[in-house]
Amino acid sequence: MGRKRKGRDISGWLVVDKPAGMTSTAVVNKVRWAIDAKKAGHAGTLDPEATGVLAVALGEATKTVPYITDALKAYTFTVRLGQATNTDDAEGEVIAESDARPSDDDIKQALAPFLGDIMQVPPKFSAVKIDGQRAYKLARDGEDVELSARPLWVEELVLVDRPDEDHVVLEMTCGKGGYVRSIARDLGAALGCHGHVRELRRIWSGPFEAEDGLSIEQIDEMAKTEALDDYLHPLEIGLSDLPELKCTPEGATRLRNGNPGMVLASDVEYGDEAWASLDGKAVAVGIYKSGELHPSRVFVA
Repeated sequence: MGRKRKGRDISGWLVVDKPAGMTSTAVVNKVRWAIDAKKAGHAGTLDPEATGVLAVALGEATKTVPYITDALKAYTFTVRLGQATNTDDAEGEVIAESDARPSDDDIKQALAPFLGDIMQVPPKFSAVKIDGQRAYKLARDGEDVELSARPLWVEELVLVDRPDEDHVVLEMTCGKGGYVRSIARDLGAALGCHGHVRELRRIWSGPFEAEDGLSIEQIDEMAKTEALDDYLHPLEIGLSDLPELKCTPEGATRLRNGNPGMVLASDVEYGDEAWASLDGKAVAVGIYKSGELHPSRVFVA
């Protein structure tokens, strides 16, 4: 018989402004310890040297993680022109150099092919799995890693600053699975000058903003006190991209037991994914069919 996990039955989202030099997993572990939660997870890994929004889900909110992971995200990042690295960021070793430096107009024109539905090859040093093993582990072991291109939706990619001829600051809004390092690498290749990411910050992710995030220092200061609870966002915020359907107490009981429950439909259509609420609290997520929600995820009251 497995050991019972210790901690509080607390649910919600805590937004962290992740510092550079800390892994996403370490941030989650820090939050879970500080707030004494039984269960915690995050919506979208950030590279260790990246900063910005890391939304940590606690308790029942972990069931809404996929909806935040799938949401649009925005990044601001600095590309170092003239150098390619084996990791596509500043942590790696330089593997190619160029004296060519594109003009601002050249850069703006080169950004156009990166908009919309594109195919993107992840960095060799990434968490993508190859035959069950992480690509970064294989790359560190010296193996020649070949990764397949993956689809990515890029809604916006703009030049926001040019501090000097060696650096360009870009801002990108994209969908799930985007690698900013790949954008820098491929943009450098398109410009004929090479490129890698020097700095990276996620400024928002779905409904969460970096400016609302707590620092690790603030989390440490409030650790193991009720003060940290005041910064929790309700788990329902993780469902903001889905239509909400009201249900009756009887419908809520059926849904919580895993059965289809009656809901009051608004503008949803047969087969749409939605979530049911009772008194503003999430009851279940599921598929709407003929006046009932057929649950796929149920929330404990």
